[in-house]
Amino acid sequence: MFDLRELDRSIVGAPMAGGPSTPELAAAVSNAGGLGFLAAGYRTPEDLEEQLRSVSTLTGGPVGVNLFVPDSFQPEAVLLDAYREFLRPEAAALEVELGEPRNDDDGWDAKLTLVLDFRPAVVSFTFGCPDPAVLRRMAGAGILPMVTVTTLDEAERAVAAGARALAVQGPDAGGHRGTFDQGQVPSANPLGELVAAIRSRTEVPLAAGGGVSGPVDVVRLREAGADAVQVGTALLLSDEAGTNPLHRAALSEGRFDGTSLTRGYTGRYARGLTNRFIREHQDAPAGYPQLHHVTAPLRRAAVDQRNADVAHLWAGTGFASARPGPAVEIIQSLA
Repeated sequence: MFDLRELDRSIVGAPMAGGPSTPELAAAVSNAGGLGFLAAGYRTPEDLEEQLRSVSTLTGGPVGVNLFVPDSFQPEAVLLDAYREFLRPEAAALEVELGEPRNDDDGWDAKLTLVLDFRPAVVSFTFGCPDPAVLRRMAGAGILPMVTVTTLDEAERAVAAGARALAVQGPDAGGHRGTFDQGQVPSANPLGELVAAIRSRTEVPLAAGGGVSGPVDVVRLREAGADAVQVGTALLLSDEAGTNPLHRAALSEGRFDGTSLTRGYTGRYARGLTNRFIREHQDAPAGYPQLHHVTAPLRRAAVDQRNADVAHLWAGTGFASARPGPAVEIIQSLA
């Protein structure tokens, strides 16, 4: 079974759902001596299968796949309906209709079957800890089962359930927080302190990420107890990333001077560049994936129309350090 401690370079390319993670990016990170990831979230099982086949032709190194754990959380219908009405003017301005709130499991069973068939080096889980039987199946197939955690309590629960490694996500991370309970405000405990606390309780390998912008951060997190350091925002401008043009421009043109947490786009807390939409929609209710489906047409239209005031522009607090270029050079500069 793969071990994070065996990497030539102790860097993990964070899975970034919605486009940025590509087979080319995953392979580039792995070919640079790190661990590249495919992001299965929002993809159909057929899309994921195509990406798994593609990445296998691009690298012989270890590759991970990230899956979203289905959530049983039920949002309050009255709050969801009220927020949907609040969003109507935004949709009208972009000349689109809002989606309907619905619950789904993101193709959970089919994707589990796929990864068990393809057997990547690692399968990580985000938005909760899967049933122990799932983690046992992964380990039994020789796949390293990793769970994303944001607190010491989550880490202990994941290890008890059978996680063989942890992706420790700090408060400065871009994109969705992996907090198990989506109705809870994510922890603001600094990443270094969180890593040290988790390391004091478990010996399983740790990949720590969130706000990593340079080699000083890598050294600091390794000294705190991380076996590898996970980076996402630092790779958004890489040649191999599937980051859309609007997102690339927002990261590179210096228009934005900070990031914020918001539930306004998907009903789950996520960190992105602070735009008008985030500032004006601070009261969004918890409700993932229902709210994700409501805003999906709005978000697509905003990206298509190059509207940075409305589009979701996920980024960690270290976004100003992101640079374009081949992923291998970015990995080398960090490691």
